[in-house]
Amino acid sequence: MSTQKYENKERVNAWLPPSMIKNMELLCDPNNMKNKSEFIYKAVDFYIGYLASQNSTTYLSKILLDAIDGTLKMTENRQSANLFRLSVEMSMMMNILAAGLEISDEDLRKLRGRCVSEVKRNRGKINMEDAVKYQMGLDLEEESNE
Repeated sequence: MSTQKYENKERVNAWLPPSMIKNMELLCDPNNMKNKSEFIYKAVDFYIGYLASQNSTTYLSKILLDAIDGTLKMTENRQSANLFRLSVEMSMMMNILAAGLEISDEDLRKLRGRCVSEVKRNRGKINMEDAVKYQMGLDLEEESNE
């Protein structure tokens, strides 16, 4: 399989069809490869690993796990960035509301406790209609039991 990246290398001549060379060039950039030599190196390394393994599924499983890991990391980074942006927007909205409302610390504490309970009970599925009904004094528990 793969040896050290910095070992001495030898030149090898290979004859490839132009369509294959074009595909290599198209795939180099999206896969963070500097040039065709690196592409060929990785392709040969993969194929050697595939041939050398007694059970090719073991080698392919490692490749698939690496691909899944990379995808998960990208997804995690996107979700983290989106959560940060959402938190900034929520902070702005809360500050705008707080500037215009006079709510006592006690009322705010009670509301927070109620909201935590509601979010736990609904597993995060909250909607404006329920909040409006609550603020109008309607008891959602009684209404849902009718």
